[in-house]
Amino acid sequence: MTEEEQLFAEEMSGVKPLQSELRVALKKSVADAKALEARREAAVATRARINFLAENEVQMLDGFTLLEFQREGIQHGVFRKLKQGRYPAEARLDLHKMTVEQARQQVFEFIREAMALDLRSLIIVHGRGHNSKSGTSVLKSHLNHWLPQIAEVQAYCSAQPQHGGAGAVYVMLKKSERKKQENRDRMSRGRVNP
Repeated sequence: MTEEEQLFAEEMSGVKPLQSELRVALKKSVADAKALEARREAAVATRARINFLAENEVQMLDGFTLLEFQREGIQHGVFRKLKQGRYPAEARLDLHKMTVEQARQQVFEFIREAMALDLRSLIIVHGRGHNSKSGTSVLKSHLNHWLPQIAEVQAYCSAQPQHGGAGAVYVMLKKSERKKQENRDRMSRGRVNP
């Protein structure tokens, strides 16, 4: 043993190790569960606010191109009624004189708010691009690129002339869970379960 080790051993001769439990008992409280639930809700809300609409690889369209899109599962009769303008617009967004980035933000927020309010039938006015230097309808092209990216958008198509024609689109949103339940309740009233 070196001189330093011997000196250390002499200094530590009367010292006893501290006694401690090997495990720490954790008590989960109701407050912890509430805090965890609040964190989960905040994470979901934050995810919902993130604008995921992409701006790359946009196919540029002219002002007279008619837009049309429907997801699988949308009935042909429903889509035909949408194209005929037979669903009254519950909300309207006008994108005239906006930059692409402003329009991107407005479209995202508009759809999000419409879903929160249980709206299903919307109209978005994008214009035909008459003032565009490129000769294309920039906002129309971007809107045609963005709307299919939003899962809540079930279908859209160019509007009837009285609602803006090729310068606007009718948009049909997915039915919210609350509205679906209301329909189920309404349909089941008066029925007797066997």
